[in-house]
Amino acid sequence: MFVRDLDDVTGTEDDVETPNWRSKRLLLAEHGAGFSVHETTLQANTVNDFWYAHHVEAVFITHGEGELTDQETGKTYLLRPGTVYLLDGHEHHQLRPTTEMRAVCVFNPPLTGREVHDEDGVYPLITDR
Repeated sequence: MFVRDLDDVTGTEDDVETPNWRSKRLLLAEHGAGFSVHETTLQANTVNDFWYAHHVEAVFITHGEGELTDQETGKTYLLRPGTVYLLDGHEHHQLRPTTEMRAVCVFNPPLTGREVHDEDGVYPLITDR
């Protein structure tokens, strides 16, 4: 059994912050679950371009509101608490929170915690724990 609290992560190397977002990485590849779990906070009125070319991501919005745009189709979805979305086709996407927005994110394959977005918003595939 594994138990970890957000307070256990805050201020550690598993607490990653940029000007637009902060990711608290609760469950990582090293924990052996086959997926990773993160709490991500996105700053209001920011534009965030992401593309997970090597990962499937499920996102559950817990706080705040914003928009998700599929960059390939141009379709935009409203996001609010209780909304879930799944990026199972490696879609290029853009998040535009209108308020501070918090979400629980699940990645498969799991992230190691060492990933950094490249210029296209892609996380590299790191397979070692």
